[in-house]
Amino acid sequence: MSDIALPSPPRASALPRISPRATPYLVGIGIGVLSWLAFAIVAAPIGITTAGSQLAGGVAALAVGPEAVAANSYWKTHPLRLDYGTLFLVGTFLGGLASALANRSWKLEVVSPVWRERFGHTPGKRLAVAFLGGAVAMFGARLANGCTSGNTISQGLQLAVGGWAFTAALFAAGVPTALLMFRRR
Repeated sequence: MSDIALPSPPRASALPRISPRATPYLVGIGIGVLSWLAFAIVAAPIGITTAGSQLAGGVAALAVGPEAVAANSYWKTHPLRLDYGTLFLVGTFLGGLASALANRSWKLEVVSPVWRERFGHTPGKRLAVAFLGGAVAMFGARLANGCTSGNTISQGLQLAVGGWAFTAALFAAGVPTALLMFRRR
């Protein structure tokens, strides 16, 4: 029982049905406008991994104690706090949830159809690979001093060479990996 479809909330029928796939042009325009607003209102680029790292430090403090977290050189300079990045992280989650509820596509599933078709119905393997992939991606984002939204979108909009180099590396690694993992049998 790895796929659990939860019932729609009672008011979901009152929401207008929107297309589950948005046009990439409108999404791009929306991201551009969001970036402009972020720079204009909070004088900061969009980005999410620093807030994720700060949140991880807060969770680690509960597990290993605040002294151990305070002794960590990274978390010493990036402590858990309620700031723009944290609000952006929470807003990203809530915005994704609102979108899924509005187009009535929200469901809780451990093994997606794409994974099942390629790798079989193995919930443990799926969860292990998802956790490992997330940990490696987060580690890489911290090494690169930012995530895809911070490096590609924010730095790219500022025409920063580092942002364009990151974007080139992202596609150079991502496209072959996707082709390898999700090729047709």
